[in-house]
Amino acid sequence: MPHSFDLASLWQQSDLIIRSVALLLLAMSVLTWFYVLQRLSFMLRLRGVSRRFEQFWHTQGYSEGLALLGKPGHINPFRTLADSAVEAVEHYYSHSTDLHSQLPLSEWLSLSLTSKIDDIQEFFRQGMSALASIGAVAPFIGLFGTVWGIYHALENIGQTGSANLATIAGPVGEALVMTAFGLAVAIPAVLAYNAINRQNRQLIARVQRFAQQLHTYHVSGIAPTARAKANVQQWQE
Repeated sequence: MPHSFDLASLWQQSDLIIRSVALLLLAMSVLTWFYVLQRLSFMLRLRGVSRRFEQFWHTQGYSEGLALLGKPGHINPFRTLADSAVEAVEHYYSHSTDLHSQLPLSEWLSLSLTSKIDDIQEFFRQGMSALASIGAVAPFIGLFGTVWGIYHALENIGQTGSANLATIAGPVGEALVMTAFGLAVAIPAVLAYNAINRQNRQLIARVQRFAQQLHTYHVSGIAPTARAKANVQQWQE
């Protein structure tokens, strides 16, 4: 039986195992690009929030700064953190008989902000384990399809007693396609994982810096920019 090398013909000629491998790789590819597009949308929306975050301490008051940051939520970690700082301080003073009142305000606020940062990090990491797994496993799934295709080629040779092109073209074609498919799925997943991981580190660094500034403001009552100006004036004197 003659074999064609186009993908439609290879699909028709393949058995259940090869088709299952191809469908699994296709599902992995769809999942990878779903996470990539979702992350791209998230970063585009977060870009505007990040710009406003830089101006937070240059507003005339805390309420004005909150309004500048926009609405709280996962897409706005800076507003969420600023709200959490206010809630932690209010809770500390309104529940003075609770066990946490034995802690200094600085310690209590630090613990509250750290807990909120952990929640933000957990949100940022969504999909990361899936991308890492796809990047690591997809080549081996493709390799399994390759081995299965070679096995079919050898089986055909054994049955026909001939190693001509018509005998081995189909199975070898399946093997090569599975290898390429596995790599085509794994490479974008690995690149996306590395890019998102780098973005996460940068975002968390900015969130942690903002948390330190909020801690300074609520404990000392002085905005970081005002404190810096006071230090400069004191040094000049």
